[in-house]
Amino acid sequence: MDLYDITIIGAGPTGLFAAYYAGFRALRTKIIDSQSDLGGQVTALYPDKYIYDVAGFPKILGKDLIRNQIEQAMQYNPTVVLNERVEVLERLPDGHYRLVTHTGQEHFTRVVLIAAGIGAFTPKKYNRPELDRYEGRGLFFSVRNREDFRDRRVLVVGGGDSALDWALNLLPITRELTLIHRRDQFRAHEDSVRKLMSSEAKVKLFYELKALEGNDRVERAIIFNNRTKEEEVLEVDAVLAFLGLVSNLGPIREWGLQIEDDSIVVNTKMETNLPGVYAAGDITTYPGKLKLIATAYGEAATAVNNAYTYLNPGAKAFPGHSSAIMEKKEREAARAG
Repeated sequence: MDLYDITIIGAGPTGLFAAYYAGFRALRTKIIDSQSDLGGQVTALYPDKYIYDVAGFPKILGKDLIRNQIEQAMQYNPTVVLNERVEVLERLPDGHYRLVTHTGQEHFTRVVLIAAGIGAFTPKKYNRPELDRYEGRGLFFSVRNREDFRDRRVLVVGGGDSALDWALNLLPITRELTLIHRRDQFRAHEDSVRKLMSSEAKVKLFYELKALEGNDRVERAIIFNNRTKEEEVLEVDAVLAFLGLVSNLGPIREWGLQIEDDSIVVNTKMETNLPGVYAAGDITTYPGKLKLIATAYGEAATAVNNAYTYLNPGAKAFPGHSSAIMEKKEREAARAG
């Protein structure tokens, strides 16, 4: 049995930072993720979107943040397992855990850290065949490559953070950009709303998408005012519909964890109700919880350092200041050389 000290389920920003901290504390670490690439939701849904609330970066592209985090985590050589979805979590008689993925692969670990974001997620679609048939042919529910929309006439549908962030992100490179929202209240950050309303984007409130027209690709969008029922035809090359995400905890629900509103309940040490199982990031809940990357990083560090004391009773959870520790390691390496 190949036993790891800690196995991290999820390789998004939270899982990657947890892997760094686990390596920093000399824990033998494995990361398992169901996607084919590291980076979680950031890589899957918005690699070319700017993120503004990561400390130290006035703004940073999602893909650049992930690239930096991968470099940070991989310096300690964790074992990375991709394209594997963990379906079984079983505590063994010796207190260790056995994880089984959807392919039947077994993984053994002393502690587990669940950093699976919002679980399995997919963008919501219209579920209207006359609209969804244009998916990939001018209708998109997420953005993988910003350059796909250069010099295009783009219609953005939605009023949340993703819709406004992408509208502001794409505006400088598009030929024309229109955003429609079914209400006059947005669910996005206030700063994004202010920037959008003062930009050159055409913003149409109380409007919804009625139909799409075109031969092989989208050529026109028919929108309507949901108060007056007045219709308008827009000549467009692309429609970006940000309708939200459908999340599903899937097999995590069967692991015996305390769950509230699709989230895992944790305490201040990021401990779940199962001994030796921790959780961090968007998948967790506790009083005052904020689902932000900024808070997830602190949760990852808290989880790993408390897991260290679980594995090493009597040890301190506080890891020491990284700058002083790394300087000491460099001096010792220089003397040894």
